[in-house]
Amino acid sequence: MIIENTTPIAALTVGDLKELLRELGIQPKTEAVKSVSGGPRRYVYGLKGIQSLFSCSHLTAQRYKDSFLKPAIMQQGRKIVIDADQAIELFKTHKDGNNG
Repeated sequence: MIIENTTPIAALTVGDLKELLRELGIQPKTEAVKSVSGGPRRYVYGLKGIQSLFSCSHLTAQRYKDSFLKPAIMQQGRKIVIDADQAIELFKTHKDGNNG
């Protein structure tokens, strides 16, 4: 496909868009922070992120946030960012401690 200035964005395929961005010299940002395992860190955001990570209710996510997940959470005001890998490790330790 020939992309001209009059070509609607909606008419582009993902491949067309990637090619156009490469031609313009725009590179995607890469995650510079690495996890302990060496791979890129994964983050979830807010109580909804905790809910999806652990498949739990809003109330349970709030309890987790206020207790054993504290070391994995960065919060400023209402913004909550959770290191998902660290949260999973804390969850395992918490569960082992309660069930052991």
